[in-house]
Amino acid sequence: MTRPVDFYFDLSSPYSYLASTQITPMVARHGAELRWLPVVLAAVFKSAGNTMPAQSPPKAKYMFDDLQRWAKRLHVPFAFSTRFPVNAMKAHRLLCACELAHGPDEAARLGRALFDALWVHDHDITAEAELVKIVNDLGLPGETLVAATATQPVKDRLRANTDEAIARGMFGAPAFYVGDELCFGNDRLDFVEQAITRPA
Repeated sequence: MTRPVDFYFDLSSPYSYLASTQITPMVARHGAELRWLPVVLAAVFKSAGNTMPAQSPPKAKYMFDDLQRWAKRLHVPFAFSTRFPVNAMKAHRLLCACELAHGPDEAARLGRALFDALWVHDHDITAEAELVKIVNDLGLPGETLVAATATQPVKDRLRANTDEAIARGMFGAPAFYVGDELCFGNDRLDFVEQAITRPA
């Protein structure tokens, strides 16, 4: 029997992008449920007393090289965003609006499109016009969903995701929870897979 997986991420995290290219097919192989949960990573960092690796010049250099290696290993396209660091708040709210209006599967599809826009095509996901186009290209109502990002239920959903992640002990992204078990980082997906299939 498989167990559900909670995928907490921030679109501005390149390692979350790498994980997003792998997690859906991996979970699907085992017939498990997957929740895509955008969070405000800055709030997670603050709560955990953590900082983004790029704030340290040596870590930033290592991260850039490491991301290129990972993209080659996973055989996925990757271009480091010229807009990094990115304030993805509106894009995260867009994902929440999509989930509330169209369900989790469409939100996950939009999540992949937003990740690709930022980390493959270097598009500006802070621009409303770009967000509308991305949503429209998926056959969803772009203007309606982007307008919904200003509504309180959508803001509350993103805040709830972030509060939930902090309460569960998240300290960075990407983070995966299988039950109460945390697996952190795109390089821990094998542990996620083990946890999915482990007997309860």
